[in-house]
Amino acid sequence: MLQFSVNEQRCSRCQLCAKDCPASIIDASGIPLICAEDEAKCYRCGHCLAICPTGSIAILGYNAEQSTPLAGNLPAAEQMETLIKGRRSVRHYLDANLPKQEIDDLLQVAWHAPTGHNTQKVHFTVIDDKGVLARFRDKVYDGLEERIQRDGLPVNRAFFADFVRVWREKNVDVLFRGAPHLVVASSPQVATTPAYDCFIALSYFELYAQTKGIGTVWNGLLTWAINELVPSLVHELGIPQEHQVGYAMVFGPAAVHYARTINRGPAKVAFYR
Repeated sequence: MLQFSVNEQRCSRCQLCAKDCPASIIDASGIPLICAEDEAKCYRCGHCLAICPTGSIAILGYNAEQSTPLAGNLPAAEQMETLIKGRRSVRHYLDANLPKQEIDDLLQVAWHAPTGHNTQKVHFTVIDDKGVLARFRDKVYDGLEERIQRDGLPVNRAFFADFVRVWREKNVDVLFRGAPHLVVASSPQVATTPAYDCFIALSYFELYAQTKGIGTVWNGLLTWAINELVPSLVHELGIPQEHQVGYAMVFGPAAVHYARTINRGPAKVAFYR
């Protein structure tokens, strides 16, 4: 049930909800409505609730009073530019857990990232305690060492043997960088764009983390370990079997803080005319 309803006293009959509906299922010839036979066509995107200037629409159990007004609450363009250009991969972390509420805030914001066909199927598997992360780290290195001894490593992943060696001999953690937390984004393989949905969600996660002074690093090495080298880690993490693992990201309270953006030169752009 969509639970689509309109406060008739507030409604200005502007028809913006109908004009902006991606599925074109809102009849705004009078008070806006969605016929029962059209409900299954709804994308569940919330555009109608978001665009209504008088806050008269409710849908999917949500209404305008539960939303944040955009006017006066958005960052300036210059602030967004600095946030994006100032993003850094953090490889040094404090030996401390983040408050669980902060982790939940990150996940709830990342959950608002767009997905293909608005399927909203991204699944976050999270380690929110540094002690649990330490135990999982041991399982990863043990799994890699076992793989090396049993089958060897593919030529293009042979360098993982060095990671295991420096961990065993020098206690240098190349894979996790001493971070206390981990998030792995996955999505059902049958989703419209499973891998891309994961990348986008973690991009939102990372940028929001930066506003809170929380460090993150895109962990391609750990992603390879999970997807290719020690596939039993998927089961270990409890990731649903039918899911495609998109990417892994470690995060936590940063032990380093960067002072400025850097210059990368002009963007590589080609215009079609």
